[in-house]
Amino acid sequence: MPELNHSEAPLPFPILIGDIGGTNARFSIVVDAHSEPAHFPIVQTANFKTIDDAIEEALSKSAVRPRSAILAMAGPVRGDEIPLTNCDWVIRPKTMISNLGMEDVLIINDFEAQALAIAGISEEHRATIGEISEGMVASRAVLGPGTGLGVAGLVHAQHAWIPVPGEGGHIDLGPRSERDLQIWPHLETIEGRISAEQVLCGRGLQNLYHAICKTDGIEPSLKEPADITAQALAETNIQAEETLTLFVTYLGRVAGDIALVFMARGGVYITGGISQKILPALQKPEFRAAFEDKAPHTALLKSIPTHVVTHPLAALSGLTAYARAPASFGLATDGRRWRR
Repeated sequence: MPELNHSEAPLPFPILIGDIGGTNARFSIVVDAHSEPAHFPIVQTANFKTIDDAIEEALSKSAVRPRSAILAMAGPVRGDEIPLTNCDWVIRPKTMISNLGMEDVLIINDFEAQALAIAGISEEHRATIGEISEGMVASRAVLGPGTGLGVAGLVHAQHAWIPVPGEGGHIDLGPRSERDLQIWPHLETIEGRISAEQVLCGRGLQNLYHAICKTDGIEPSLKEPADITAQALAETNIQAEETLTLFVTYLGRVAGDIALVFMARGGVYITGGISQKILPALQKPEFRAAFEDKAPHTALLKSIPTHVVTHPLAALSGLTAYARAPASFGLATDGRRWRR
C-alpha cells in the first residue's frame, strides 16, 4: 500500500476537477481554495474519442486555463495508461500534461471521490433510512449502482479521513430465497459467475427484469432501465415492480456486507443517479430488512444508519474538498500523480 504523505505539496490552482463515469463525464474548475467550482455541461463519453478531446471542449467555454487536474475515473488506477472499466476512454496523464499544458495531474478511483464527499456531507444532501446517526466519527462506506457498481470505504485515522478504493462491485452475489433460486438460472453471467454488478447497475436492472420475465414465461416489454423503474414506481407492470423490489433487496444485502467489511459504524451511503430516482423504493421495508439480516450481527447492522446521497454532483464536491484542504485527507498519491 502506498505510504500516506500529508505534507506532499498541494496541486496548484486553478484545478480542473473531473468525475469520469462509464456513460457521463462531469468537469468543473476551482480557481482557488476559497472559490466555488465553476461547472461545465455534462459530457457523454460516447461523443468523444478521447478524454483529452472532452476536456478541450469543456475548456473552450472557460476563460480560465487549469494548471493541474484531479480526475476520478471508474476503474482501478495502474500505470501510465489507465483504461476505464465501462468506457472506451484511456487516460494518459503524461499526454494530458503535454497536450493540455498542465503541470500536475492526479488520478483516483471514482468511488474514492464519493468517499471524499461523504466525509463532510450535510443533512440537506442525504436522505436517511433506518437509525439516525449521532454524528459518530467512525468508518463509513459508500456504494452506488450506475453504469457499474462502485464501492469504497472511508476510514478516520490520524486526524484525517482516508478513502479506501476497491472493486467491491465485482463480489459474488448468490440466491437466498426460493424466488431467487427460480430467477438465478436466467440471469446473464460473466464467465460463469454472477457478480453484484451483474444485477446492481443499469444493465443489471435490465438483466434482472429479463430473468423475471423468463421465469414467469412472458415476453419482456420494457427496453430501458428508466422504463422499468418508472413503471415499477407507478405500479403499472407486475414484473417491473418485482424487479425493483428485488433490486433494492439485493442492494440492501450487498450494502450490509460492505458495512461488515468496513465496520462502518459511521454509516453506509448509497449514491448515484439510480439511487436518487428509486428513493421511494429504498424507503420501503425491503432495503433495510435485507441490510440488517446478517445473523449473528443483526443488532450491529440495526445500529448502522444508511443514507441516500441526494447531492447532484457528490463526486465533484468530494474532489473540491480535497483540492481545497488536502491535509484533511489521507489520500495516497504515490503512483497516481504525474508532474511536468
